[in-house]
Amino acid sequence: MARAGLTTERVTEAAAELADAVGFENVTVAALARSFGVKEPSLYSHVKNLKDLRERVALLAAGEMADRIAAAVAGRSGVDALAAFANAYRDYALAHPGRYAATQVRHDPAVVAASPAFARHVELTHAMLRAYRLEEPDLTDAGRLLRSSFHGYVTLETNGVFTHTREIRESWERGVAALHFLLENWSTASVRAGNA
Repeated sequence: MARAGLTTERVTEAAAELADAVGFENVTVAALARSFGVKEPSLYSHVKNLKDLRERVALLAAGEMADRIAAAVAGRSGVDALAAFANAYRDYALAHPGRYAATQVRHDPAVVAASPAFARHVELTHAMLRAYRLEEPDLTDAGRLLRSSFHGYVTLETNGVFTHTREIRESWERGVAALHFLLENWSTASVRAGNA
């Protein structure tokens, strides 16, 4: 591929595609340069270093994922919004495993804090959870529970750990229904946990 036409956006998109193909941990400037048919120094006018490249992939993926979730939950509330959110999350993670992985590692807190995409994830999660009449600190606690549940499930699914004959999607749907039940009864569950 010719050097002409390289832009930061094009380099980032190519790195995201490479992450989906070979795994986020295998994305390097050298591998990306090979995919463009150029030498590594040609890419350094578009990205500072490997850390910058990987952060750009994470920001791209976070934006894509937020767009999908926002479209899925639009006009929905309660269990319908939760199921739409969960399914959009899972579908993105399964379709783009490398990009998804980029959003699940720790990046420079200043980069994350300045990112509209990551902020949008929090806003979307909180908007959905407010329909369950949750306020802080419950919003943060419930948001962490959802993220942990979704991430754990898709990670195990992607790794092929679920070998039982029961359909994976059916277990996913039951899990989402259980999360809905918990969220509807959050204050009662919190009181019980506090008394345990």
